[in-house]
Amino acid sequence: MIRGVVVTVSDRCARGEAEDRSGPLAAELLAEVGVVADVVVVPDGAGHVESALRTALGRGARVVVTTGGTGISPRDRTPEGTRPVLSRELPGIAEAIRARGAAAVPAAVLSRGLAGIASGRDGEALVVNVPGSPGGVRDAVAVVGPLVQHVVDQLRGGDHRVVRA
Repeated sequence: MIRGVVVTVSDRCARGEAEDRSGPLAAELLAEVGVVADVVVVPDGAGHVESALRTALGRGARVVVTTGGTGISPRDRTPEGTRPVLSRELPGIAEAIRARGAAAVPAAVLSRGLAGIASGRDGEALVVNVPGSPGGVRDAVAVVGPLVQHVVDQLRGGDHRVVRA
């Protein structure tokens, strides 16, 4: 099993005004691909996101998924809190997530989510920003899920191999 964390980014969920549906869904879907993930809820804002990511990485997470805060509204600052934590970006993952979502919801192309590699306590980790809706989470994990084992293996120094869906 791979240790993971899902960070739900939502002012309303953090204040208890709304139920977090996307974070638990992300954890459930990640479990299907071998990632055991705790769910943490933080308010919107780059500082909250960066702090939550650094905490997750410091506790040994090898996969960290954020859900929410990737859009274009004034409080959507998840990418701004993620970028300082990344040592290398993986733009193909973020592009594939947007493309998958846009096939059903054209506004999915407005997501500014990032994906990349960050350093943590137990080595490098995969970090991915996904939209805050259950549909966006499903689309994102459908893209990331088949890659997780391969990415974590690569970060541990494993051999290159072809990944097929």
